Amino acid sequence: MKRSSLLNLCSLLFLGLSLTGCLQDECDATRTYIRWDPVYLSATTLRAEVEISEPRQLENTGKIYYYGDYLLINEYQEGIHFFDNSDPANPQPLSFLPIPGNVDMSIRNDHLYADSYIDLLTFDIADPTNPRLVNRIEEVFDVFGFTEGKGYIVEYQETNITETVSCEDFQGPVFWRNDVLFATAEASFDGATRSNSTPGSGNVGTGGSLARFTIAKNHLYTVSEYDLKVFDLSIETKPDFLTTISLGWGIETIFPYRDALFIGAQNGMHTVDISTPGRPEYQGSFWHTTACDPVYVDGDIAYVTLRDGTECEGFANQLDVVNIKDLQNPYLLRTFEMHHPIGLSVYKDHLYLCEDDQGLKVFDASEPLEVGNRLLTQIKGITAVDIITLWEEQIALVIGTDGLRQYDISEPDNPVFLSFIAVEND
Repeated sequence: MKRSSLLNLCSLLFLGLSLTGCLQDECDATRTYIRWDPVYLSATTLRAEVEISEPRQLENTGKIYYYGDYLLINEYQEGIHFFDNSDPANPQPLSFLPIPGNVDMSIRNDHLYADSYIDLLTFDIADPTNPRLVNRIEEVFDVFGFTEGKGYIVEYQETNITETVSCEDFQGPVFWRNDVLFATAEASFDGATRSNSTPGSGNVGTGGSLARFTIAKNHLYTVSEYDLKVFDLSIETKPDFLTTISLGWGIETIFPYRDALFIGAQNGMHTVDISTPGRPEYQGSFWHTTACDPVYVDGDIAYVTLRDGTECEGFANQLDVVNIKDLQNPYLLRTFEMHHPIGLSVYKDHLYLCEDDQGLKVFDASEPLEVGNRLLTQIKGITAVDIITLWEEQIALVIGTDGLRQYDISEPDNPVFLSFIAVEND
């Protein structure tokens, strides 16, 4: 977690201090706070030679991606699992690509672009059983910090501490000691689409609605918590970093559609014009209450889910329907209350919505202004975090905390279970 992001979030914390025994010259204070200790990774370890391994068990689900007949599942900050998905009823594991700090990915013309903490890696995956590293751009993503002899700060680990101290020693609700952050009150700071093939993009894969990487118009676009980065992919084996564009705080997801990028943030949705792909231009924003904010675009309509939780810093659980015909002036059409909506997708006038522990819901989206009132079916008994719908294959990929499920959606309002890749913890 970046120091700037931590400080921005800390400014919103509820300050809970319990003062006891304050008598004139004597004063004690009992305070509970969160201690964030830096985790270091040496440059040598970060950039060690990548060695492909045999398929291994899925232990912690992350982002999902589909390319050709191949299914990719991120193991959060560990690497990427490759599966042969030519038979969705029986996906076959192919290999595991270990990448330290990996969270996101995109693919174009057999080239995989993936983050490794602060670096951008390019792999040739013409043979998915043996991906080959062909390029690395060092420190293109934000560096939390670097200490000689220790290495890069790649994340912060949380510890809850309660202690009694003299009032004179109290340093306030948020303070730093060297690289360690201390903050009062309970909080959680995470270190942390359909990727459409636009004209000139080549053979591009498909990501989920929680993606932070996407490819459009021969360019790779990535978002961090507060900016957009642009890479020219004219030379596929050597992405050319072009520019960074500030977007404000709380950026979460990116979705390409036609000549625009739709960027989900904790306080709204931003629209960015990419008609000149190397020089994106901010167009406008739709603002909402603070909450996590995946976005899916279909025609002139954007569907935006908002959910609560400490990570999201909000209390809303709803589906917003937004008019985006004018990119400079997106506006709300209607809001529908939901349980805890996360990822989403649209397939043939049907909205598929992941509702966490409530499973997957399918709505009739033929009339967007009524979509939330037209629940067609609900698959219960599963966890659903994000989804990819594949139009040609007529398949839905649903990722949850317990694994990945595939459904036949040839009848869109009646998904039929095909297969399950389960998470197995020791």
